[in-house]
Amino acid sequence: MTTPRTRRALTALLAAAACLALTAVAFASDGEAPLSNMYATFWGLVPPIVAIVLALITKEAYSSLFIGILVGALFQCNFAPVATLDTIVNDGLVSAIEGNAGIFLFLVLLGIIVALVNASGGSAAFGRWAEKNIKTRVGAMLATFVLGVLIFIDDYFNCLTVGTVMKPVTDKAKVSRAKLAYIIDSTAAPMCIIAPVSSWAAAVGSSLKSTGAFQSDFQAFVSTIPYNFYAIFCLLLVLYLSWTNRDFGPMKKAEENALLKSVEGKGSGATVEEPKHAQSDKGTIWDMLLPLIALIVFAVLALLYDGGYWGKDAAYHTVAAALGNCSASKALVWASFGALGVAFIMYIPRRVVSFHNFMEGTIEGMKLMLPANVILVLAWTLSGVCRDLLTTQTFVQGMVSSGSGLDLFLPAAIFLVAAFLSFSTGTAWGTFGILIPIVIAVFEPGSTLLTIGISACLAGAVLCFR
Repeated sequence: MTTPRTRRALTALLAAAACLALTAVAFASDGEAPLSNMYATFWGLVPPIVAIVLALITKEAYSSLFIGILVGALFQCNFAPVATLDTIVNDGLVSAIEGNAGIFLFLVLLGIIVALVNASGGSAAFGRWAEKNIKTRVGAMLATFVLGVLIFIDDYFNCLTVGTVMKPVTDKAKVSRAKLAYIIDSTAAPMCIIAPVSSWAAAVGSSLKSTGAFQSDFQAFVSTIPYNFYAIFCLLLVLYLSWTNRDFGPMKKAEENALLKSVEGKGSGATVEEPKHAQSDKGTIWDMLLPLIALIVFAVLALLYDGGYWGKDAAYHTVAAALGNCSASKALVWASFGALGVAFIMYIPRRVVSFHNFMEGTIEGMKLMLPANVILVLAWTLSGVCRDLLTTQTFVQGMVSSGSGLDLFLPAAIFLVAAFLSFSTGTAWGTFGILIPIVIAVFEPGSTLLTIGISACLAGAVLCFR
């Protein structure tokens, strides 16, 4: 087992080695990169492999992804240092940000909505209502599940809000903290990964869009939902266990202990994160629900508008055709501005949130989404290096086509690889960015197996991210 010190040393060693490689050829290059000798070869797989291996060793995604980018740029430029730097900055990072500006803006706006809804006290009002009206253990668990389903826009917001709101309710009903943590954890990410309007949908859609294999990233994401069996079965299992009040293994012991002794349990390790900022005591349930409802309604209208539903071309005057022609990134930005407007109108005149706290909430929301945005930039850059510069997909397609019947077993293999990578790195979004371009390269464009393969990647990432 590697220690944190060892992992940091390994990362530093690899980074130093890359720097030495640049230095070694610094005086032998004029800054112009000749045509890469590694196009459409096995070497195109090395950058993501390096990122994966480093992530497994260091348990840290940022440096692992960046070193993978550095290796890919070195290969692309035949180790020419100036050209490598230019490739990383202009063809990599700048291009990734420029091509996905809408997604960044949506995630920032979504973070602001999350912070403001939390500050309004609407979710706390739901908790107060539940504490008064829910008297049974089954009711407390089902209410926790329902609230988790309703708050689908972001998993962090889901866990933070549901845990804080429902803890007094489940404590009163003598539901163990371990069971509460299970219900929250098994509802948050699985719900977000099958909700078309969520931070996860935006992250996945951006990774799909960056490959250039789909006309509509929104339609591509929606098509994966029926095949995301893990997320669907996970939600159904939570519902079944809550409804029947059945438990087994360590959970059964924790529940028995909660009924007889304490809901916290001995050595359970189950904790519920508390909000970092004070919530208003004037909020109602509608202060939580209406901004979320507005986000959904505005998103549907914006998707239809962007897809040409009300345009001049009659070919897009049906819902299915318009959704297949839309850009999710632009539509979700419009929807987010609309939801923010609703929140402003609801909170400020009623003094649920002061204008000062409203502005403070916008800053906190921006901070909330910063780590996710950094992960996305690095993942997009790495996939762009492999796809556009090294044409890794050409080699992968040739390798798979040489094995008869191999593609039938690939979704299962993809699921296991995604689960292992997500568990090792602690980031599902980084897993999407690394694996989706490879998955798309494996299957025939437009095939059902491609959709199933993407679903397997998403399901595996959620499995071990939880």
